[in-house]
Amino acid sequence: MIYRLAHLGLAALVSLAIGLSSISVMAADPAPAPAPTDKTADAKAKKPAKNEKKAEKKSKKKSKKKAKAPAPAPQ
Repeated sequence: MIYRLAHLGLAALVSLAIGLSSISVMAADPAPAPAPTDKTADAKAKKPAKNEKKAEKKSKKKSKKKAKAPAPAPQ
């Protein structure tokens, strides 16, 4: 009886060690993180360009308003 328990315990320890070793190998060698795509870099590069375009439009609009200022009405 003691022999059977010892044999079963040893078999359980061996199988547990084999199972844990494969898991620890997977945990020690994780997959590399994906490289950033070109789309994100392009989007970040376009944002300042959009802000500059908006500023240009706003300044043009203001200059047009100033140019269209009503002339004094002749009497």
